[in-house]
Amino acid sequence: MIKFVYMINRIGGMSVDKFVEYHRHNHAPLFTSIPEAKKYVRKYVVSHPVAAEGYPQPAYDGLTEIWFDSWADHDAFFTSDNYLQKVQPDEKKFIDFSSVGIMVTEEKTVI
Repeated sequence: MIKFVYMINRIGGMSVDKFVEYHRHNHAPLFTSIPEAKKYVRKYVVSHPVAAEGYPQPAYDGLTEIWFDSWADHDAFFTSDNYLQKVQPDEKKFIDFSSVGIMVTEEKTVI
């Protein structure tokens, strides 16, 4: 399985609270509503920092993880009309694309 991790920051002028609210309650439901998500995505997670005394301020406002069984499923999802016409345009409403960090991984459970 292939896991994609997107480390994201909010657009200028958007508060952290508004960013978290939009990511969780607008974008995530939109993402999961398209048929291709049910067909190709094995797991989809959104995460946001919490206060943690003794730790540095987070470098990102949020994290999105998406798992696919294969590169073919990844390609089919991200080139689908529903993704391109509905989901991708919504990303521009809250994500600062100039600061996105991406990691492609194969997850290995240790414990």
